[in-house]
Amino acid sequence: QVQLVESGGGLVQPGGSLRLSCAASVSIFSIDAMAWYRQAPGKQRESVAGIFSGGFTTYADSVKGRFTISRDNAKSTMYLQMMSLKPEDTAVYYCYVSWMGVDYWGQGTQVTVSS
Repeated sequence: QVQLVESGGGLVQPGGSLRLSCAASVSIFSIDAMAWYRQAPGKQRESVAGIFSGGFTTYADSVKGRFTISRDNAKSTMYLQMMSLKPEDTAVYYCYVSWMGVDYWGQGTQVTVSS
């Protein structure tokens, strides 16, 4: 069983920055795949960024060059650094982990980009 707790969301003006954190209840050293997803009102949940055990990262086209995913195995924490935020980035952001063949999700953290 893995518990994931996101933090760092909030209200930010367009062009601003936020850093999301996802703290896991187990060591993430052996977790191969971790990712951030988001879901905007009335839309399906979508993948934002992923990071894998070899350090390989992937990004949705809509966030490339603006968002950076990283992980700190010693702290069992994954991060999403978000810069140059746009109103269309407004969504609930979810942390995702695949561990021992089971998918785990955090409770989500709201990010609102508005002036």
